[in-house]
Amino acid sequence: MAKKNISNDDLLANIIKGIEEVKGNDIDILDLRAIDNTVCDYFVICNGTSNTQVNAIVHSIQKTVSKELKDKPWHVEGTDNGEWVLMDYVNIVVHVFQKHIREYYNIESLWGDAKITSIGNNY
Repeated sequence: MAKKNISNDDLLANIIKGIEEVKGNDIDILDLRAIDNTVCDYFVICNGTSNTQVNAIVHSIQKTVSKELKDKPWHVEGTDNGEWVLMDYVNIVVHVFQKHIREYYNIESLWGDAKITSIGNNY
């Protein structure tokens, strides 16, 4: 079965919508397309306040993307402890952290050449 061709813009919009549905915080989009040898085009990074909210964000993203685009992540890991969940949509990788874990790893600093777009909270 051939995979449906979904634009990065549509996928990004639905991932952001899923995060905002459950009040995910500090949403950053890292555009990695201009950097050589990256594994994907974009990182989306956000955080929640607890393992319950982190897992709620992950489920909201999956639900929104599935409903709107009929797509699902290629791989998800980290849901067991809910501190750092990685969702791999192939061209877009989503990192959902608890705030203190995000601050500790600071993965945005590892991609200093990336163009970062921050999405303000509306809540």
